[in-house]
This record gives sequence, C-alpha cells and structure tokens, in this order.
Amino acid sequence: MKKYLNIKTAAVSLLVGLAIGCTDDFDEINTNDNTLTTDQLDASLAGPAFASAQYAGIHNGSYSSPGVDDQGTWGIATGIISSTFVQYMNTGFSTERNAFGGYESRGWLRFYTVAVPALQNAMEAAEGDDEAQAILKIWKVFMYNQMTDHYGPIPYSEAGSGAESVAYDPQSAIYDDFFVLLDEADAVLSSTSESTAGLFQTSDRIYNGDIENWRIFGNSLRLRLALRISDVDPQRAQTQAELAVANGVMESNDESAFFAVSDITPNNLNMIVNSWGYFMTASMESILKGYDDPRMEVWFEPTEDGEFRGQPAGGLNDQFGTTEFSAFNDDVLGNDYRETKPIEILMAAECYLNRAEGALNGWNMNGDAESFYENGIRLSMNQWDVTDSAAIDSYIAGNSTPVVPVITELYPDLDLYDTPVDLPVSWSANEAEQRTQIAVQKYLALFPESWETWADLRRTDEQVIYPLLYTDNPDTGVGTSLMKRVIYVTNEISSNGEAVNEAINLLGGPDTGGTRLWWDVE
Repeated sequence: MKKYLNIKTAAVSLLVGLAIGCTDDFDEINTNDNTLTTDQLDASLAGPAFASAQYAGIHNGSYSSPGVDDQGTWGIATGIISSTFVQYMNTGFSTERNAFGGYESRGWLRFYTVAVPALQNAMEAAEGDDEAQAILKIWKVFMYNQMTDHYGPIPYSEAGSGAESVAYDPQSAIYDDFFVLLDEADAVLSSTSESTAGLFQTSDRIYNGDIENWRIFGNSLRLRLALRISDVDPQRAQTQAELAVANGVMESNDESAFFAVSDITPNNLNMIVNSWGYFMTASMESILKGYDDPRMEVWFEPTEDGEFRGQPAGGLNDQFGTTEFSAFNDDVLGNDYRETKPIEILMAAECYLNRAEGALNGWNMNGDAESFYENGIRLSMNQWDVTDSAAIDSYIAGNSTPVVPVITELYPDLDLYDTPVDLPVSWSANEAEQRTQIAVQKYLALFPESWETWADLRRTDEQVIYPLLYTDNPDTGVGTSLMKRVIYVTNEISSNGEAVNEAINLLGGPDTGGTRLWWDVE
C-alpha cells in the first residue's frame, strides 16, 4: 500500500503538466527527470496540480503520457465497470455478466497513484490561500465520494501518509468528514470578497477559479450526498439537503460542471466507445424509444437498416451472431480522439430531480416535486441541444411507455417482454410512481456519467433496467441483478492485507459484489 499512497513521483510530475495543456512551462515539467518533492511545491504549481487532480479525479487518462496513463483509464475504470453495470453501454467484457475479471483494479490504481497525490500537491502548494483551499476541499469530497461509493471502506484519513500499512476508514466516518469539509468550504466561499481564486484562474478546467460557481457546486454535491444517506440517516439527510438548497444549488445549465478538454487532456469516452465496440443497450432502447425521446438520436446512431437497436445486457459471447446494434453518435459522443467535447461532472438537471425527490420526502426544497421534475427534464434536453420548447413540453406531457426492444423480432425467445419501466413521462398522481419517474429521468439526465448513476440505482432500488440475461458471478446477492459494489484489488490484499481484512469487517459482509454498502439499507 505504501507504494500507492506515498507517490510524489514522475507520474504526478507528468500529469501536472499535461492537465494544463497550454501552460508555458509544460515542456519543462513534462520532461524533467527529477520528481516533485514537497519542498518544490510553491504556489505556482497549485493550479497545475489541481488541474491534474480534476482530470484524474474523473477517471480520465492521457495518451500523451506514455508509461503513466492513457485513455484506457476511462475504458476500464468507468466503461467496463459502472457504465456496464447501469447498462448505458455493452461491449461483451466479463463485467457485463457481473464478473470482475481483474478490471476492478484500474480505477483504484489511478486514483491512489495519480488523483490523490495531485490533490495533496495542490493543497500543499496552495497553503495559506483560503479560497483555493476551500475549492480543493470541495473537490476532495467529490472524488473520494465516487471511490467510497464504489468500494465501501477505503483509505481516506491516512491516504498519502507513506505508512507501510494504511488503514481503511468506515464509510460512515468518511461521510461525516465530507459534510465537515463542505461546511468549511462554504463558510469561506460565502464570506470572501474575492470573486475568483487567483491561483486557479488559468488552471481550473471546470470553473476557472470562479468562487460563486464552486460554492454552488459544493452545495449541489451536498444535496446529492444528503439523498445518498436518506435511508440510513433520514434526519441528517433532511438537514443537509435543506441546508444545500438554502445555500444555493445549480439552477441553470450555465452552472453545471464540465471539464474543458484539450489536445493533451481529451474526453476518454469519445476515444473509447466506438473504437472498443460499445453499443446501445436494450434497456436504453426500451426507455428512449418508448418515450420518443429526442436524446436518442443525439446519443446513438441507427443501424444500416434504419433501426435503433439495443443489445440485451449479459448475453453470452457471440449469442447474437452478426446482428447489428446501434453505436454511439460519432458527431457527439463517439469520435475517436475527439478533443472538443467537455466531460460531464455534475449537472443542473440532476439537482432539480434531486430536489423533486427531496420534496416528496417532505423536505423544504423551495418548491414542489412536479415543477422540479419537469425543470430537470427541460434542462437535460437543453444540455444536449434539444431546444424546441413545444417538443419538450409534449415529451413532458407524454403518455407513452417504454417498449419491448426490437431485438425480440429476431430472437423471440429472449425474456424482454416485461419492460422494467411501465410508466409514462407525464407526472403521476401516485407518490410511489412519482419516485420511479424521478429515478428514470435521473437515469437519463446523468448519462453518460455512470459513477453517480450506479450509486443512485443502488440507493433507490428502482427497477429501471433489465436483469442480465446470464451471470458469471455465483456470489450471494449478485446473480443477474444490479451489482452492489466493486471488490478490493488483489495487490492491496497481498501488500496491505491486515488493513483490507479490517475493511471487510467494516463492510459487514464478504468482499463480493453482492455486499451492500453502509447507505444501501433497503
């Protein structure tokens, strides 16, 4: 574990440079044979280190950094794991049938050898700058939240300590600290007279150091975390959700968080989805086609016979022969080595849908659930350049329901006739159905950011996607259903075994994909 959590090496040096993309000192940083050490970190490196922590913190890698990272980071850490689990895409890897096959390690390795050291470098370099530290605290919550919601207990309080054995923190304690950090950050950002964190003005690839946007991002993240704990700690969840809304959360797409890509820090999804052979899934087809959703044609391509055809998840290798399935739209999502489309991080549409659920919980969200639901749909449509107001209004009022995937015409024996979702978009009068409708629209609004989607589906237990056709995972609680967590990595078990064993005790169940996390209690 020490070699993972005490990294101040060339990997960090390289990514500090490449994450900026256009800084004058890129070549010097990127070719320097010397490694960064703590005494070399001055304020001038705070911005580049933060940019590196952002890019690595959203699980992307650069092909411009041979030997350190590449676009396979997203392909394995995200595409093969959460994007496959939630059926945003299929490509035939073992994870499609709930078997990890060793793919669980890539995201862990890149997080602890690149993202964590970069964040620590940024914090050390920005010492004494309150606004910069506040923003870094928010980003720390964001990137650690994704990891703990994948694995459960993880190294947190001792991460980067350099100890031979690094303890794993209970997930409940990690969440405790998340809310403390968000409180500290909001206190600084809401009281400062500065409008921009100067250290990050040219390096921050999300908001260019804009303090108000980061403050809103922090509270939008707080709202997300409040819902996450709503089953295990409902009173605290309500307090945190109401505080988030009172402080101010995202209300327009201008406030949404995207990472601005460059030729050095490209959008890995664009590079991967079509070149690795990912396809539209039957679950996505069922919902999008049934609702006549205009986003379907933005995200996917019709096959040569003019169909939008989704591949059922969990099929056996070569089960569908030469049947053609819809690839990703090359003009929007699937252009290899695309260097223009920003990377989705946290969207305003999600915030409205989160407020809709909060309102159904009886929380003060400063509005009613139906209005939040409809506004969330509108903002998601607009985000993808669907701007025809009449068409969007018609979609929101629609009474059509998801359809049986067209693949059944070729394979009539497939068990796909009972669609997971049988509700229209039009707001129901029944609260249980309203909750399902919110979950379905959030599933669509979060696309393609699958880390949050997977966590949200596990929390709500809403049936939005089909069960897998087959499973390769015999563990209790897995089968053909939604995977509950990612297992710990082999290298950790061999090099930090005592800590991993304690983490499994904290987990409260075996180290399998069927063990529920702390907040996943229903």
